[in-house]
Amino acid sequence: MKKVEAIIRQEKLEELKAALDQSDLISGMTVSQVLGCGNQKGLKEFIRGQEVITTLLPKVNVRFVLADEKVDAVIELIVSICRTDEVGDGKIFVYPLEEAIRIRTNERGEAAL
Repeated sequence: MKKVEAIIRQEKLEELKAALDQSDLISGMTVSQVLGCGNQKGLKEFIRGQEVITTLLPKVNVRFVLADEKVDAVIELIVSICRTDEVGDGKIFVYPLEEAIRIRTNERGEAAL
């Protein structure tokens, strides 16, 4: 099993959720609003005539746990939906996952997903 974590633009979340719902790649996801910085280096705004530099930009963190054989397909789907070819598109991280346990039934491994 693997944990896939994608930091994406906020405006791409609904489109990504719709595509994932139509696929059989995941059984669930966790979504969090986050702030972050990377190559984008922030955003310059003018508020009441004053220049304000925001270095932490709002993003969405989407996390999935899935079988190893589905990882590449999920990554391809995320990239196809979330890529704009602009700085700030985000990142995808893949982690090995030792165990998953469904608390209600005590199912373990992929059965718990």
